[in-house]
Amino acid sequence: MVAKLMHAVVYGGSVGGAVGLKHVEVEIPTPSKDEVLIKLEAATLNPVDWKAYQLKALLRPFLARNSPLIPCTDVAGEVVEVGSQVKNFKVGDKVVSILSLLKGGGLSEYAVAKEILTVFRPPEVSAAEGASLPVAGLTAHMALTQFIGLDLTGKDPHHKNILVTAASGGVGQYAVQLAKLGGAHVTATCGARNLELVKSLGADEVLDYKTPEGAALKSPSGRKYDAVGNLKEDGVVVDLTPGPAAMWTYAVKRITCSGKKLKPLMLIPKDDVGLKFLVELVKEGKLKTVIDSRHCLGDAEVAWSKGIAGHATGKIIVEP
Repeated sequence: MVAKLMHAVVYGGSVGGAVGLKHVEVEIPTPSKDEVLIKLEAATLNPVDWKAYQLKALLRPFLARNSPLIPCTDVAGEVVEVGSQVKNFKVGDKVVSILSLLKGGGLSEYAVAKEILTVFRPPEVSAAEGASLPVAGLTAHMALTQFIGLDLTGKDPHHKNILVTAASGGVGQYAVQLAKLGGAHVTATCGARNLELVKSLGADEVLDYKTPEGAALKSPSGRKYDAVGNLKEDGVVVDLTPGPAAMWTYAVKRITCSGKKLKPLMLIPKDDVGLKFLVELVKEGKLKTVIDSRHCLGDAEVAWSKGIAGHATGKIIVEP
């Protein structure tokens, strides 16, 4: 490789928010034996990215000395180098990958990714679409399949009733679509400006969360939900953004309330199965990605601020 340095955005200083980001030139990383080096074409932001900033002091002991802390885990691009034990990829392959939360690397021109957490990106799937999938798509997939027990092939005979809150956000948009693929009846909440968008994703009923009905999470049809809120006797709430308190409560008390169960979800992918499934759905036109905005790497602070504000409709894309 001719280039030795790359443009990257790193956490710097102790100031939070976008003002804590710094543009730097750092060495292009070298892939280990089970990694690929990717020339990035797109990356997407997730709440975990700015939350990780708040945990910088805790993360630092796990990082190599003086290594830059580059945010963002969800990326798409082209393989430009492979590790000695990589079997499934070669230089020139277009891929989607989820990077290590501890190492990050997405807000840069190049990043290294584990082979086992990397999948091929077919021509039908754009870089922006591919990079949008890992955290948001896998979180929705895991919540529906592993926690709620929904069969996404649509063969579930029980026809579950599922409530998806914040349905116009990164995770919500995928949760609505995947739940419909699984044959569920979906009630969704969002702001008034996104009601039609969420309907277009397949939601059967959509509530404006600022109305009394929306605030009460009351289904217009009077249905009781199998999952998330206003539960049936055997219903399940999946907390997609659990904090330490929620995790502690779950671990110690195994929360139940009148038979209702709270399950905090922490995404720790161990293989490429779920990501392959999602990419294939996009390829087949069965899963759409709503993109809020696109930003060049030089304007990463703008993207960061927009994400922290919490009102993005869909995914925020950063393109090197």
